[in-house]
Amino acid sequence: MITIVDESRNEILNANQQDLDAFQRDDRALFDRLVVDSAKVNGMIAAIRSVREQPDPIGQVRSSGVLGNGLRIENRTAPFGTILIIYESRPDVTIEAAMLAFKASNRILLKGGKEAVHTNQVLVNCWHRALAENGLTADWIQLFTLDRQATREFLKNPSQPVDLIVPRGGDRLINFVKEHARCAVLVSGRGNNFAYLAADADWEQVLPIIINAKTDKISACNALDKVLVDEETPGLAAKLRRLGAALRAKSVQLVAEESLLPLLEGAEPIAGESVWYEEFLAPKICFGWVAGVEKATRKINRYSGGHSAVILTVDKAKADVFMEQVDSAAVYHNASTRFTDGGAMGVGAELAISTDKLHHRGPLGLEQLVTNKYYVYGNGHIR
Repeated sequence: MITIVDESRNEILNANQQDLDAFQRDDRALFDRLVVDSAKVNGMIAAIRSVREQPDPIGQVRSSGVLGNGLRIENRTAPFGTILIIYESRPDVTIEAAMLAFKASNRILLKGGKEAVHTNQVLVNCWHRALAENGLTADWIQLFTLDRQATREFLKNPSQPVDLIVPRGGDRLINFVKEHARCAVLVSGRGNNFAYLAADADWEQVLPIIINAKTDKISACNALDKVLVDEETPGLAAKLRRLGAALRAKSVQLVAEESLLPLLEGAEPIAGESVWYEEFLAPKICFGWVAGVEKATRKINRYSGGHSAVILTVDKAKADVFMEQVDSAAVYHNASTRFTDGGAMGVGAELAISTDKLHHRGPLGLEQLVTNKYYVYGNGHIR
């Protein structure tokens, strides 16, 4: 597959240009995710290579032992069977999801968005060439090009067995899948990530962390959307003006609670409570007041998507309280939320970032694309 993708580089880029030409560029985040250039093809190849070199996750013994009655019991990792992933844009998912599922001995059904149909078709053709050259059938990796109605019908009455569905997108997609699916759904949920700036935060760290978390890649689910400022922060006015100016210099729109508007030049008032629930996927950030770490954690748990949250403080004990109390897949102390990513966390390529608690939260890498099975060995045992 590494060789085939490299040889097909021009075909991939030409197909992607077809998709880009047909795209209505009113959704910047979706457009950013759609773009494939030569560097992204290199990234696809690097991802394949990294997964190829990881150990086979299937048949690994999780526990073993012999009971008092002589029964020997092993618990081993096993494939799910068939995984359906539904995603928008992101042609690189067509590479990463398929390679992870395949190496974990799962079949995968790829339901990409119509905006990436030409790119996805070329990438799946590459997969089918690789499968054929190794004597394997094309049904290991299939591309679905169903419209919304056909997808709904497939979820309700699948024409083939499906063991796990992973919707990778916003609330609308997730709710659509959960409403109609007839099998297990593992949610790759929205971001809406929060930062809490404690009163003792080191503002020499605050500025680069907030700027990076917000602006490094606005279309990513690990981008920052909300900042909670502790009302006891000394010299807050000057600090916020400095942060606001740095964000405006990066063309970020500021919105804030009324009492913070005088401290953030050019900021607009928050339109309503619904803004706190919103994942922006845009150059936009929201500021609010909070009184202490407990109220910060309470507000984050109420409004966030359960993806990533960060506390900026020099007090480790305060950070420990925050990190234990915030109910998110990844919690940070003095670091950008942009690290919630399989590669950045040392997991390798990822299928998605799960915000579910069963069976796994965080990056879904190769080791997480397995279930388990008990192997029980007896010698005429009866109960």
